[in-house]
Amino acid sequence: MGDGERLFVSHAGADRAWAEWAAWQLQDAGYEVELDVWHWGAGDNFVLRMRQALERGRMVALFSRAYFDTGRFTTEEWTDVVGAREKWVPVRVEDAVAPPLLRSLLAPDLFGLGEDEARAALLRAVAGPPGTPGRAPVFPESGRPGRLRSMGATGPRLPGSLPRVWNIPARNAGFTGRDDLLVQVRTGLAGARAVAVLALDGRGGVGKTQLAIEYAHRFSGEYELAWWVAAEDAALIPDQLAGLAVATGCAQTDASQAEAVRALGEELRTRQRWLLVFDNAEDPAALRPHLPAGAGHVLITSRNPQWHHVATPVDVDVLARAESVALLRSRSRGLGEADAGRLAEALDDLPLALVQAAEALRAFSPDRYLELLARSPGTATEDGTPPDYPRSLAASVRLSMERLEVEDGAAADLLRALALLAPEPFPLHACDPEKVEEAGEGDAGLVAVLSDPRVFRRVVGVVERFGLARVAGGSVQMHRLTQAVLRDQLTAEQRVRAAHQASVLLAAAAPGDAADPGGWPRWPDVLPHALLVAPEDLTTEAARFAVCEACWYLMDRGSVGTVLPRLQGLHRTWLRRWGVDDQAVDWAAAYLARAYDDSGDHEEARRLDEDTLVRRRQVLGEDHPSTLKAASNLAIRLAAVGEKEQARALNEDTLARRRRVRGKDHPDTLRTAHNLAADLYDLGELDQARSLDEETLASRRRVLGEDHPDTLSTAHNLAMRLAILGEADQARALNEDTLVRRRRLLGEDHPDTLSTAHNLAVRLAALGVLDQACALGEDTLVRRRRLLGEDHPDTLSTANNLAIDLADSGETEQARHLHEDVLAWRRRVLGEDHPDTLRTIRSLARLNTPDEAAQ
Repeated sequence: MGDGERLFVSHAGADRAWAEWAAWQLQDAGYEVELDVWHWGAGDNFVLRMRQALERGRMVALFSRAYFDTGRFTTEEWTDVVGAREKWVPVRVEDAVAPPLLRSLLAPDLFGLGEDEARAALLRAVAGPPGTPGRAPVFPESGRPGRLRSMGATGPRLPGSLPRVWNIPARNAGFTGRDDLLVQVRTGLAGARAVAVLALDGRGGVGKTQLAIEYAHRFSGEYELAWWVAAEDAALIPDQLAGLAVATGCAQTDASQAEAVRALGEELRTRQRWLLVFDNAEDPAALRPHLPAGAGHVLITSRNPQWHHVATPVDVDVLARAESVALLRSRSRGLGEADAGRLAEALDDLPLALVQAAEALRAFSPDRYLELLARSPGTATEDGTPPDYPRSLAASVRLSMERLEVEDGAAADLLRALALLAPEPFPLHACDPEKVEEAGEGDAGLVAVLSDPRVFRRVVGVVERFGLARVAGGSVQMHRLTQAVLRDQLTAEQRVRAAHQASVLLAAAAPGDAADPGGWPRWPDVLPHALLVAPEDLTTEAARFAVCEACWYLMDRGSVGTVLPRLQGLHRTWLRRWGVDDQAVDWAAAYLARAYDDSGDHEEARRLDEDTLVRRRQVLGEDHPSTLKAASNLAIRLAAVGEKEQARALNEDTLARRRRVRGKDHPDTLRTAHNLAADLYDLGELDQARSLDEETLASRRRVLGEDHPDTLSTAHNLAMRLAILGEADQARALNEDTLVRRRRLLGEDHPDTLSTAHNLAVRLAALGVLDQACALGEDTLVRRRRLLGEDHPDTLSTANNLAIDLADSGETEQARHLHEDVLAWRRRVLGEDHPDTLRTIRSLARLNTPDEAAQ
């Protein structure tokens, strides 16, 4: 073994992964190792610390191209010891040519070897010094466990080797520079005591994502688990974390999302060497609930720089953007730095595109070129081919598509269709060929791809080979810039064909009814495409319905802010194109009405649903299922605007018709019964409401199952009725059961889950269990603030109740501050004379009154 000899590992920042691997192997072999990133603190005098280290022992130098860069600190290290050959132990971690002064040194290669071979080569180099030794060198015994391994420790694997659980995107072979940023990221992650969270933020482009990918690959040997999460839409994150839970084996494939995510959290808390990358996250508050605990590393990429309360921000801008700006300015005389920066951002820092832009700036101003790039990416990237590239970016995409068309027309059709969808992976493997109901004569190739496994494998293989898209696990993903250029190059005829086939793909991949829990695991892969595809490119009814259902799926999860503008665009475009009587326009109106209702615009929701009901009655008749669905929706809107009697009458009529047309136990019938019970409750007919809820709950449990969202909705309402009727214990028991089930099915932060938690806190307070009521109220308030905002009525209701519970618990000052906050918000949002505002004023005035009614 090393017998305690002291070694200093000298390395360039870009080779930190190699340095940590080598240092661990040497320490395991018994050497005392000093490594700057392990043992030196911020502010240390680098040159002084290095010289002190060399006085205490030998230096193991990791030779690489970066190591010999004259701008690196390692230059000072090796020039200090070049005359002391007995202290010099060089090894090569990259195929790099040493400066003339060092070429005579024998440096064995560690790269290109297996881990055991590389370890042996390193230890041989250290154990056999180039000078005459004063004592016999000790060579580590083959197969004998080292000092650290004998204690059960595990060290980093050889740099470049991948862990078993791994879904990081493929490494960019052309990645260059950014060594300082990679060192900064590694230092920030490895130096943290608890879970380390870093956010790579900066202007738009591929730089942040590519930096994260490069970090994960370069330091892959440091991790036993590395997982990539597309985080642009926070609603899609839990399903991806559930996928990680399955991959690690801590959850089964049939586990619910909530179960899987919860199991993952427990798993990560027991592990130490894991990395999660949340790519393209934009909202810190939305991401915060998904950040795990444990001694692992989290890397976030984002355009949003405001991550200070969630993560340590790392600005990804200097090296890559500076290189892009320098490139543009060196080829375009008179180009200002600001204009160069705008161009570099718009062109994603792609060297080919940057050089083409520099050529184009001879004819265009920066603003004119940026306008052209936004309007027509294909035209903007067509001219100005540099001598060191065979063709322009646009020409390269066009030529590849022409060759692909010749080799495999179905593959070319697939890529043109995907060019109209989102740049996220499209789940081609999830497409159901039986859903392809509107395929035309020209769709035979696409249908074959979806229905014949042999054709499927051939086509995705061709697509991947041509380099126009990445294929992984049956999903196909195009690069954003390639996609924009290809989309711009479509002829009018190709655009029509691509739109139709994109619609076929989208409908075939959509899980179906958004309310069916069986389809929930498949929705996240479809949502990006359903939300991005242009309304005019949805040419089939099945595709238009799929997009509407995708919006419904997100509204069920509280994402109405994302859905409302999408539904407005769909309704506006389809109405203009096909007229008011079109089926898709009718769907869009109904779904848009719900979005307005969920966002608080109840009058607009009512107007849309009234118009829909009138038209359906005229066209379909009074008893048609679609008419009755419109009537049921309108009754909800009437109740929301305070017209309780009209809502009740309409619901009673609809219930009678649905029982006659659909049957007493049909889900639609039970939905109307559920809504009617709510109307009865609002009108003060508590016994009737309770009776109808009990009947509906029994039927829903029998027809839909105990855990169906509709069943839990009725259980939630019945618990409230029981409480009002004085059956406190029954109400609490039903509330507790519903909360457990909703948390498991929907997750901790779902609006319905939080409604049940809020009500249970009220029940607990009424029963005098104040400690539990306060704990649950505080948790619910935090979640509602994060999900709904500070000024949402539901948030204020929870805050008001919590203030009362705190006061009853003797926490007078905390209760007073919270009451004052609620009062300020309610005055601003609801007005001075609103009943809720007046209740808060009374509660604040009589803070210590124990019988104050909770609201």
